[in-house]
Order: sequence, then structure tokens, then C-alpha cells
Amino acid sequence: MALYFTSLSDEKIKCELCPHHCVLENGQIGFCLTRKNKEGIMELLNYGQITSICVDPIEKKPLFHFNPGEKILSVGTFGCNMKCAFCQNWEISQQPAPTRRVLPEQLVSIALERGSRGIAYTYNEPFVWFEFVLDTSRIASKEGLYNVLVTNGLVEEDPLSLLIQSIHAINVDLKAFEEETYRRLGGDLNTVKRTIKVAVEAGIHVEITTLIVPGISDDMEHLEEEFKWLASLDKSLPLHLSRYFPNYRMSNPATSNSKLIEAYNLARQYLDYVYIGNLWDSNYESTVCPSCGTLVVRRDRYEIQNEGLDREGRCKKCGKKIAKVF
Repeated sequence: MALYFTSLSDEKIKCELCPHHCVLENGQIGFCLTRKNKEGIMELLNYGQITSICVDPIEKKPLFHFNPGEKILSVGTFGCNMKCAFCQNWEISQQPAPTRRVLPEQLVSIALERGSRGIAYTYNEPFVWFEFVLDTSRIASKEGLYNVLVTNGLVEEDPLSLLIQSIHAINVDLKAFEEETYRRLGGDLNTVKRTIKVAVEAGIHVEITTLIVPGISDDMEHLEEEFKWLASLDKSLPLHLSRYFPNYRMSNPATSNSKLIEAYNLARQYLDYVYIGNLWDSNYESTVCPSCGTLVVRRDRYEIQNEGLDREGRCKKCGKKIAKVF
């Protein structure tokens, strides 16, 4: 049974998982496509239902400062609690999709069998898979595995605080830094900011991704506000500025290289670690120690050379802590 819902009158129920707070009549399905009112009880439509499973480089999440160079078992289901017209995984996030049933214990066994030291909940929005991710991450933690979330961060604080007890790293997709834009995408900026802040304060490894979409999230004033805010939390938070390509319902031209580099140079004024994704230029993907200037991790797409880091994720030259090693 689902967690985080309340019963109303006449078999109505109200979901309390995310800020949408969907009120559902008997038989109705929520905004995220994964929760249904079945005679006054919240039924989970995606528990144990996997649409995608693959062993990926952890840098693909993207996580550049958490176990760099490792591969991780990555899984997803269907559904999402946002409606982005440029979604890159719309086939599973914006509609039901064919699934394979895998229970939490089975998924942990698959990770161990494939030699993965962790599980990433990704591809679609993992918070709409909340109960399954909670159960699986707890079992995985007991087995000595780490757990990674790749999320839009749109979740209420109580379920977030419960789930992150068994989460070790998180990449939050901060889609813009303007409330009206978030509302148009079906989200809420303040909720996402709170998710980031709570995760940072909990000591979880946090990285941020912002997809630079022309006309939506490429305003330099708003981006500078984002960079300043992230730096106020921790200037060592890694930020990934990712290039948009036309997809799903959006046909705007791809983000220009010059716009990406302009945003990169601006972000570097505030943050120690800034990267450009989908540009495929190692100059904007590699990690340089901010203390001594040593190139510690060189990246060429998913070819990783991290000879500049010791086993604890410190710069071999000056000892600065750069990556978290689980």
C-alpha cells in the first residue's frame, strides 16, 4: 500500500507525496500516472515495475565527484510529477510503458550478481516510485551497497527525510531558477530548493544539473541567481550545465556552444566545480583541483582517468578532498 496519503469523505483520497497533492475520486489516477484511488485506498501502479535496467558509468547520472570511474546498476519505472515539453525520457516518464516485475530483494541480487557496488534510481522520476525505492534502498544498504537518486527534487519534506536515510548520493535536476517557469513545467521551485538544502544539510553527496534550454532556462540573470544560491549552500557543489537538444514536444534549436560557455564562465565565478554536459569537450568535463590547479580527473566522454586522486578522493598533490568514495 502507498504511504503519504489521507482519506477524505466519500472514498476520496489526497496524495501527500509531492506538492501537487492530487485529490482523487474512486478510480482516478494521479498527475504522476503511478497512484490510483481504489475504493478509498491509494494503489501503487508501478511498485516493482521496471521499464529500464542497465549498468552505466556513474558519470552518466551525472555524478563526477562520487566514486569516479565506477559503473552502477541503473533502474527506472514509468511516470513523473512534472510535464517538461523537452523531456528526454518521455516514452517512460509521460506515459505508461511496458514493464518487467522485479521485487526489491531481486533487484539487490541483480546488482550483486553484476558486480555493481550500488543502485541508481533514474531514467524517470524516482520519487513517484517512492515505496519501491524506499524498500530497495534499505535492503541494498544492509547488503553494503550504496544508493543514488537522479531526481527533479519535487517531493514533500517528510517523505524526503525518510528516504534519504538510505541514500548516499543525489543529483537534482534544477530546471530553472524562476518560479513562473517551474509552474509552467508542472513543478515548484521552492520545493526543489528545499530538497537540495535538506540533502546538503543531511551530509548526502549532492550534485546539480541544469539543462540550458533556449527561451526557458538560459536567462543569464536567473542563472547567476542560481549560481549564487548554490554557492551559499556550498561552493564545492558540482554543477552540470547540460546542452538541450530538440525532443518530445519541443523543437527549438539545440543550445549554442557560446551560450553554454557563457553560462559556464559565469558559474565558475561562484562555484569550484562546473561542467558542461552534451558538449563532449574534455576541457569542460575534467576536474581540476581548486586549491593547487592540478588536473586530477580527465574525462573524454565516459573514458575516465583519475590518477590525480588518491583512494580517499583527495588530490595527490595538495591533499584537498575532491571526491566522495564509498
